Amino acid sequence: MSQDDSSAPIDAARTEGAEESDVHLVRAGDREIWLVGTAHVSQRSVELVREVIERERPDVVCIELDAGRYEALSQEKRFAEQDLREVMRKKQLATLMLNLILASYQRRLGLKLGVAPGSELLEAAKVADRLEIPIALCDREVRVTLRRAWQSISWWQRVRLLSELLASVIESPDVSEEDLARLRNQDVVSEVMNELGRMMPDLKRVLIDERDAYLAHKILEADGRRIVAVVGAGHVEGMKGRLERGEKADLAEIESIPPDSVAWKLAGWSVPASIVVAIAWIALTQGPQAAGENVAIWFLAHAVPTALGGLIALGHPMAIAAGAFSSPFTALSPLIGAGHVAAFAQLWASPPLVSDFATVGDDLAVARRWWQSRLMRIFLVFVLTTIGSSLGTWVGGLGVLRNLVEGAGR
Repeated sequence: MSQDDSSAPIDAARTEGAEESDVHLVRAGDREIWLVGTAHVSQRSVELVREVIERERPDVVCIELDAGRYEALSQEKRFAEQDLREVMRKKQLATLMLNLILASYQRRLGLKLGVAPGSELLEAAKVADRLEIPIALCDREVRVTLRRAWQSISWWQRVRLLSELLASVIESPDVSEEDLARLRNQDVVSEVMNELGRMMPDLKRVLIDERDAYLAHKILEADGRRIVAVVGAGHVEGMKGRLERGEKADLAEIESIPPDSVAWKLAGWSVPASIVVAIAWIALTQGPQAAGENVAIWFLAHAVPTALGGLIALGHPMAIAAGAFSSPFTALSPLIGAGHVAAFAQLWASPPLVSDFATVGDDLAVARRWWQSRLMRIFLVFVLTTIGSSLGTWVGGLGVLRNLVEGAGR
């Protein structure tokens, strides 16, 4: 390799049989950065990471993990310690569901390939600890990434995303030996993210492009002249140029969770305001009895489908009642939904068992287990009562507006 090459694969002989395209040496000023591109469910990647760190003995090892994911991978109990009440209070239940679906997808791939997801990242930390080399956790906090991703797409895209991911978790196609060999040599997670990015460009910007910039920034901030950075292979190309140029990212921007736009907030209040104004106008022009009938339409249109959603989810009677009775009121405010109320009641009345947390990855992959697990039933109650309440808003709202128009025409 010539001295002029600031970014090139390591010589094959130095990787002791590893694919030379997996390891890239980037020179940033007087610093040498070995980018090790890995597949997150590959035993070959585990061995490659170990070989590179042992051979190069860098000043620091940078790893594509944030503190929360590192703790979750290394302890394997962190999810069971989550305070679901706090998750619901912050209205992050949908984000948690997305995280669980992605984790379940990775786990199933890992079972097929014979290696646990993220093993190469843990191996990097273990080898660094054995050699007394400091590590730097360089990825953006997963909560921020998922919240930014969730807010970057429309409501219909969110439905499509969850549907696509759930389908990928539930489906269990036969995998040939050729498929297994191909998967062992790919960064499978990045492949999934890129596929989603082709469907939803804004999602790719958050999940891939922003993280490329974030990872490169954190690696450039790491101490030491000789650095080994272990990242998914899908990030390597996006990071190399930034590292060569010493390009920093605007962390204040890409670490923030943007608030809803003014237009979205106005849209959220427009339906409730329209219903309140319509019923008030009916009361003025058609009398209190007509207004009362329309209030009843609004209540029944919400309570019935919301309760039906809770019943389909096999929710606790308290959760069904809470969702049904709150739905006509929560529909008049975008601040909280009937699904959150029903899910919180389900959590209070039928809290998850420790075993539910241990098997959540397997439960996600088998539809019938969703109703058997107390934890999954909380998610079912949340989703199905939310759908029921949304249906009620359309049916009840159209009913009230139709009566308003008919009354005005008399």
